[in-house]
Amino acid sequence: MTNNLSAVLSGAVAMASFATTLFFVKFWRQTSDVFFLLFALAFAIDAVSRAALGLTHVSNEIEPVFYLLRLAMFALIIAAISVKNRSR
Repeated sequence: MTNNLSAVLSGAVAMASFATTLFFVKFWRQTSDVFFLLFALAFAIDAVSRAALGLTHVSNEIEPVFYLLRLAMFALIIAAISVKNRSR
């Protein structure tokens, strides 16, 4: 039961991340600001990661891949904030 619930919740988070990706893409197209592009890429990585997590059975061999994707996502967010603050 908890495995099915976990898959459904991973799908819900993936859908929310995808919606957030579209939100940031919209603002990037309006402003051409790299900040929005990097945030869109970060949330796209999160959406793919969460969808894959919900669709696969996670074993000990594949589990670090999901953490590396999250690390890339957070690195993009930090890069976006750094670039935005440096451009002032």
